[in-house]
Amino acid sequence: MAALSEFVSVVVSDGSQDPGMAMLLLSRPPTNAMTRQVYRELIAAADELGRRDDVAAVILFGGHEIFSAGDDMPELRTLSPAEAGAAARVRREAIDAVAAIPKPTVAAITGYALGAGLTLALAADWRVSGDNVKFGATEILAGLVPGGGGMARLTRVVGPSRAKELVYSGRFFDAEEALTLGLIDDMVAPDNVYDEAATWVRRFLDGPRPALAAAKAGINAVYGGSSEAERHAAEDGRYVDVFAAGHDADAEGDRRGG
Repeated sequence: MAALSEFVSVVVSDGSQDPGMAMLLLSRPPTNAMTRQVYRELIAAADELGRRDDVAAVILFGGHEIFSAGDDMPELRTLSPAEAGAAARVRREAIDAVAAIPKPTVAAITGYALGAGLTLALAADWRVSGDNVKFGATEILAGLVPGGGGMARLTRVVGPSRAKELVYSGRFFDAEEALTLGLIDDMVAPDNVYDEAATWVRRFLDGPRPALAAAKAGINAVYGGSSEAERHAAEDGRYVDVFAAGHDADAEGDRRGG
């Protein structure tokens, strides 16, 4: 295991079994909540995985208990609107870096995939989930909206009407509904999630790597379109506007309370 940093690691097969298989491991107990540091570490991990010649396919994993419960809300509440803008940019850069890894990727989802955790899972090419997992685009429950390209990725998968319902309500939904919506590609018993994800990526370990990378980039480009930069800027702007409104309301409440 090569530890990149405090919370994110790259684990590559030693070659005796499944040569070319790698894992991007998120480990920030107890809930794998995402901070600016975690996002920076994800960017570094994605870059390493893209560059390594001994990596053919990647499993995104948060451990056997939980994939990710989303952004670290206590950290977010300490940020000014300007700092929130910087945090939104690093979040988006991290999600985009994971999505752009030029190799097949499968998210192995356990426990919960909420908010930014759901967005991270959607950055993988495919998703394998335990049948007990709870999902949710839950940012609205904190007075925010999904960032990091989360609204666009969700809308591509489920369509605008269902995406609005999920984002507006912030409700939890189970793995069976996620499978029906197309948000996950396979549902298995909780103890089998990682093994099933490994089965998915084994299909590509001996594939033509340049062709797979080109195919992935081409398909991603069709979905991103030429206005992707503008979409990112607009989404980040909306996130910061909502954050600033909540920040101002909190400050006004503090003044009145004082």
